[in-house]
Amino acid sequence: MQLVVARIGRAHGIKGEVTVEVRTDEPELRLGPGAVLQTEPASAGPLTIETGRVHSGRLLLRFAGVKDRTGAEALRNTLLIADVDPAELPEEPDEYYDHQLMDLDVVLEDGTEVGRITEISHLLSQDLFIVERPDGTEVMIPFVEEIVAEIDLEEQRCVITPPPGLIDDHAVIASARDDADDKDDADDKDDADDKDDEAAAPGADA
Repeated sequence: MQLVVARIGRAHGIKGEVTVEVRTDEPELRLGPGAVLQTEPASAGPLTIETGRVHSGRLLLRFAGVKDRTGAEALRNTLLIADVDPAELPEEPDEYYDHQLMDLDVVLEDGTEVGRITEISHLLSQDLFIVERPDGTEVMIPFVEEIVAEIDLEEQRCVITPPPGLIDDHAVIASARDDADDKDDADDKDDADDKDDEAAAPGADA
């Protein structure tokens, strides 16, 4: 199985290094020196990682045969793809590869259907499940312990305990509607008070 593990960014310096956007939870394994990666577009590879280092929080890689900035810039936006055994599992029991999570059914604890995982977005602060609902709309579910209660690969499902408003905005809509109703009621009361004042004012028409 082939998995996208990184995307090449801009060149760094003049000796062929590039920044990379990491798309794997195991960069030490997938993006270490000596790793041979396929590419998209295929014409850019395969690429063999020669060196790697972290600079200002970004991973920098140098590939065999890429010796200058011109060669590095030519690789910009290229996807790096690793060959992974589908049966391979992460070392930590509570970690998962993206391909294991794709297409899992997302449900609430009572079994209510929420949707299906169609994408995993890896952000700096956390990972997000992009979940497609039955009506075709999407909702983003943070992959954190407080919300994702269970991942059951055998049953192909993900059980979540979302906080109010995360997947159901009816409460917000109802609140906004109530506020509007309250404002209308207040306006009606003000209009009534104004009419009473006019009726009670000296010189008012009978």
